[in-house]
Amino acid sequence: MTTIPSRLAQMTRISSSREEARLRVIDLYRAWVRAAPEICGIYALNVTPAYLRHSIRQKFEQNRHVTDQRAIEVLLLKGQQELQETLNCWKQPDHIYGIMFQNNQRPHRTFLQKFYEGRDEDAVLPAASGVV
Repeated sequence: MTTIPSRLAQMTRISSSREEARLRVIDLYRAWVRAAPEICGIYALNVTPAYLRHSIRQKFEQNRHVTDQRAIEVLLLKGQQELQETLNCWKQPDHIYGIMFQNNQRPHRTFLQKFYEGRDEDAVLPAASGVV
């Protein structure tokens, strides 16, 4: 397959309402789901497209709670950028495995485990969490 860098390029735009942002999120999700078989083929992943679609769904579900319009715009921009980089073969298979199949949730700890560590990490968001 020939790589055409501009085939997925889009002008940066800002949604005028939450409904427009919602429609853009749905379009981005559909683009990712439709690209799953192509991604599996390009990178020769040893997973089925259905499993890749499932992990894509999980990534979108992680950000379902975001309501801030600016945060949604940033997530849309990053999602489109990831899709473009993935389909243009600008990544290695390890990047795909790391992004799609990595579980970012922390293991559940009891109160005493948190107390013994000396801090409550759940009350402090990391700087790069993407939550505004």
